Formats: sequence, C-alpha cells, structure tokens
Amino acid sequence: MIEVARYLSVNRIAYFSMEVGIRQEMHTYSGGLGLLAGDAARSAADLDLPMVFVTLASREGSIKQEIDADGNQIDGPDPWNPEEWATPIGAMVAVKLEERQVWIRPWLYDLKSPRGFQIPVLLLDTNVPENDPRDRNITNRLYFGDERDRIKQEAVLGVGGVRVLRALGFTIDTYHLNEGHAAFLSLALLDQHRINRIPGIPEPFSYDVHAVREKCVFTTHTPVEAGHDRFSYEDVRAIVGDLIEFEQLKLLAGPDHLNMSLLALNLSRYANGVARRHAETAQTMFPAYKIRCVTNGAHVPMWMHPAVADLFKTIAPHWAYELEDLLKADQVPPDALWSAHQQAKRELIDYVKATTGVEMDPDVPLIGFARRMTGYKRPDLLFHDVERLTAIAGKRPFQVVMAGKAHPRDFEGKARIRAIHQHMRSIKDVPMAFLPNYSIAIASKLVSGTDVWLNNPVPPLEASGTSGMKAAFNGVLNFSVLDGWWLEGWEEGVTGWSIGSDGSDSSPEAHAAAMYDKLESTVLPLYHDDRARWIWMMQQTIAKIGAVFNSARMMRRYSTEAYLRS
Repeated sequence: MIEVARYLSVNRIAYFSMEVGIRQEMHTYSGGLGLLAGDAARSAADLDLPMVFVTLASREGSIKQEIDADGNQIDGPDPWNPEEWATPIGAMVAVKLEERQVWIRPWLYDLKSPRGFQIPVLLLDTNVPENDPRDRNITNRLYFGDERDRIKQEAVLGVGGVRVLRALGFTIDTYHLNEGHAAFLSLALLDQHRINRIPGIPEPFSYDVHAVREKCVFTTHTPVEAGHDRFSYEDVRAIVGDLIEFEQLKLLAGPDHLNMSLLALNLSRYANGVARRHAETAQTMFPAYKIRCVTNGAHVPMWMHPAVADLFKTIAPHWAYELEDLLKADQVPPDALWSAHQQAKRELIDYVKATTGVEMDPDVPLIGFARRMTGYKRPDLLFHDVERLTAIAGKRPFQVVMAGKAHPRDFEGKARIRAIHQHMRSIKDVPMAFLPNYSIAIASKLVSGTDVWLNNPVPPLEASGTSGMKAAFNGVLNFSVLDGWWLEGWEEGVTGWSIGSDGSDSSPEAHAAAMYDKLESTVLPLYHDDRARWIWMMQQTIAKIGAVFNSARMMRRYSTEAYLRS
C-alpha cells in the first residue's frame, strides 16, 4: 500500500461524497454536487489541506444523453475505465449487505495542484471477482436502481469508506458529509464507539453519540423536500441489519422512515447550507438544529478560459493562488478582455455547429442556460411566451444555447427537454441549439463562451447554483432569479441583472414577464448600443464575483469554522 503511505501521517480530514467531478474522462459525477466536490478537492490541493476524498468508482457513470429526432432524451450508461486513470490499492474491506460479505476495493487518484501539493481521492469499487454477481454492480452506476440499490450504494460509501480509511492506516479527526448520502458513515463510527451500559441507570444509547458528533460535519445541499433520502426501516434492516440497534437508530433518524439528513444532523457537531438563503430555508426545514452557512464557490483556474487567465498573468502573475488579485480586473485593457471573450465565444460557436449544425454569429449576444433538467429549475421558462420572445428578437437579435440532463426517472424533466426542442424548431428567426450529453468539457465551453448566463428556478428552491459563478469568472453576465448565491453576488447593472425582485410574485407568468421586460429594455440594448459599458460590467463581475465566490474561500471557511476545533 505504498501508494497511500505518504498521506497517512497528515491527511486527517475525510470528505465523503457520492460523486466527485475530478476530470472529464472520469465519469464519477452527475451534476452540481459532484462538480462542487471536485472543486473542493482542487482547492484543497492548492491550499495543501490535510484531506482525503472518498467517493464511488461509478464505472458506468451516471447518464449518457442522446436526443432523438423528436427531442426525447435517450439515456444509457456512460462507462469509463478506472484502470486508465487510477491506481488499484492492494487491500480490500468487506461490508455485510443482505447477509453477504461485499468486498470493496479502493482505487487511488492523486489530484495534483500545479504548486506540487497532492490530495488523495479514493474510489470505492465492488466490481471484483470475490463478490457475488449480484453485488458486483453496486458501485457501477451512479444514482441508479431502486431504493434498495441506493441503500447498498450509500452503505458502501459510508460504512465501506470508513473501513477503507481505517484499513489503509488513516487517522481521521473530522469527517465531512457532503449531503445526506454519506450519513451511513456515522453508523460505522457509532459501531466503533460502543459503550457498556451501567446496570440500573437508564441509557437510551449503547453508543458514545457525543464522540461521533465531535467527528462529523454535515453540508446539506437541497431545499427540496423530496431531495432528502428516506428509506424504509424494513429495507434498511434487511440490508444492513446488524450495523446498529434499530430502536436506537429510530431515535436518530426518525420514527417512521430513516431520514438520512436527520441522521446526519443528529450525529454532526456542525451543519451548514450552501448559500445564505439556502441556510434560511434549511433552518425552516430543520428548526431543531442550528444550520450555519458557507456559501459555495467554484475553482477559478479550472473554469476560467485560458485566454482570460493569460490576461491576469500580465497584471498579477500569481493570481491563481492569490484570488484577491482578481479585484484588479479593471486594470485589464477592455479591448484585450473583449478579444479574449470573443475567442472563447468562437470556440463555443464552432462546437455548436459541429455538434448540432446550428450556425451562430459571434457579434450577436448569446444567452446560455445549462442546468439539471427538472421541474423546479424551469428550464423552459424562456419560451413561456414565444410570441413575445420572437418580437423581442425582431428588434434586438440574440441567440440561445442550452444543455442539461434529466434523471432517467424524472419524466417531468424529460418532458421539458422535449418541449425545449419543439420550441427551438418552431422559432425560425432566432438561432438556438441544445447541446446533448452535458459534461465538464461542455460546461467549460458554455460558461466562457456565452454572453449572458440565464437562471430561473422557483425560489427559494435553489441551493446555490455554482454554474453562474463559473460564468462570472469569464466576464459572462448573470441574469437570474434572486435565489441561491446570486442574492449575495448580485449588484444590479454592475455584476448582472435580477429577474423580478426578492420576495415578489414568483409564478411562471410573473417571472417570464420580468425576464422579457428586462431583456428587451436593458440587457439587449446595452450589448448592442454600449459596448464600453458592457465590458465594464464584465470587469466588475470578474472582480466582485471571482475574488469572493471561489472554492479557495469556501475551503478556508470550512477549515476555520468546521474542521478546526479549539
């Protein structure tokens, strides 16, 4: 196990996440949760934090998306080979699931910072010959299968992950649960902290709950009730039955169903939401617990286009590790910034043509939208009034490019993808394209090559929305509903524009009308008629958002507020 030996004496913080977006070729992510975890790991490496990241191998990825002639999403597996990117570790651990020993082999990926620091990422894999054929595919497909399959996946991550770290020799002081998927790790820790009951003294727990709480911190990401995993105790008992005494588990995770978020809250000393508004929403959902806030950030060097990054090197050679230097964006020559942006835009336009056949004009404003395709994100809101939309385009031309996947069982999300394609085909005078199989590579093109980043979820259901941050790093101006991180980063007419006002009518009719009004009266006229002011706003958004809403700031805050204890 020489591969991990160099980490054992220092890496004392373990970050657990069902998905981690490490790189394009490794399909170990599904969406924003995984990309956030990947950015956290990249910044941990930049900062030389003593961390290890634990996730699933997900050999078949999440979703490979194709779009048929009618605009229907055709989804299937998206395989990759761990052998090509990671190193197998010569050790395995077992977890008993359904009365069978399920063996878990970890793979090691060394995530390296340009500064020379490294962070280990452990990928847990049950696809080994020692396992029963029924168990080899537990970790193959991310978020796939029924409720029982999810319990097995989350048990492998949480229980298996703790046992892997212990078997490899890590001494972990703090476990960071990135969403409730990882909450089973707290049960593995309880199992390590059994206590002897004192005769005659009633004691509700056979475990040192306080000791486990002291080790765990929990980040919740979803303000949507359905997004919190709930499992039947009958299924949990059948799958991981001997892990904990179930009457005691019900005291920690809820009397009727095992609520993974509630389990995490009860067994963590620190819990946080991922934007100020989201923390307020989470506090309402869980009023008995103190929910703090660490607003998400994204990794600037990862998401800033190279042409833009090179401009900053001329005024601040070390900006990538001293992100406060982005405040000097007003020192970047406007013409040079516009030229770098147009280079990124042409690259996106070339990709759009090669992928979809749609031709776009680099001198016409390009509106981008790329999110997980699901109901509350309202991906089709732009088309709420097609007649009004086309009338606006007749006065001030614009273009639209969109991307995003729906979960295979999210039939509403799939219906919205189909509706978007129908609208795009019906609108003849506005160049529009939908890029299939949204990925890290496509996201990089979109957040750097568009001019306006559109986001219009139903408030307050946006947790954070880091794609808008990534766009801002490139001078792309946000045009968004006031929710998630945008409530903190928004300065009207400076870093972008709001759709509606905070607390106003958020119906589709109201938000669509507000979107059209501002698009027609403010956004498009500024692009077409006042290029100097537009570029000034690009400078402002890079400075004010890049210097603050980055994952280095996020990880420093986690380190000082959650990981370190007096």
